[in-house]
Amino acid sequence: MAETKDTRSQDTKKPLLIKRYASRRLYNTETSDYVTLEDIARFIREGREVQIIDLKSGDDLTRQYLLQIIAEHESRGESVLPIDVLTDLVRSYTSQASSIVPDFLAASFEMLRDGQSKMLENMTRANPLAAMPGMEAMRAQQKAFMKAMTGGFGGLAGTGPKKVADDEGAEDLDEIRKQLAELQAKLSKLGK
Repeated sequence: MAETKDTRSQDTKKPLLIKRYASRRLYNTETSDYVTLEDIARFIREGREVQIIDLKSGDDLTRQYLLQIIAEHESRGESVLPIDVLTDLVRSYTSQASSIVPDFLAASFEMLRDGQSKMLENMTRANPLAAMPGMEAMRAQQKAFMKAMTGGFGGLAGTGPKKVADDEGAEDLDEIRKQLAELQAKLSKLGK
């Protein structure tokens, strides 16, 4: 497999066009190289829409290749689809329910995508690391370390770097000790 260029730099609004040659090799028209099913799966995981067409007939083969990617992952034990879902899918091909199944599946996956986006948005907005026990102590330690490393530069005007580092370092060290004691108390409570 030839190295592929980063597809994220390409226009992600239009589908990535993959052409299947008579030899069954798949050709990426953006990067001008051959790709594998795993490459196509990676493009899709990166959020890229993909369209696979047969070069000779012009037939759209996207559905066939997507099903093949799913089948390969399932056969390797990377099961995402429970047996019940697979069974229901097979049943839907032979029943009157087949007309509603695609709409239902599309709506379900849309809800899943929306839920994931909202969860990620909430996590980044309300930084969960800030609420973790000990994060304030770590921040204070980093601040004290940086002051020690820079000799207190950027401190109060008119005071020497050594004096600023000594005064603030002592205050920071006391604060760190206090926060460390609080953290140890919380950890001992969790251990009981």
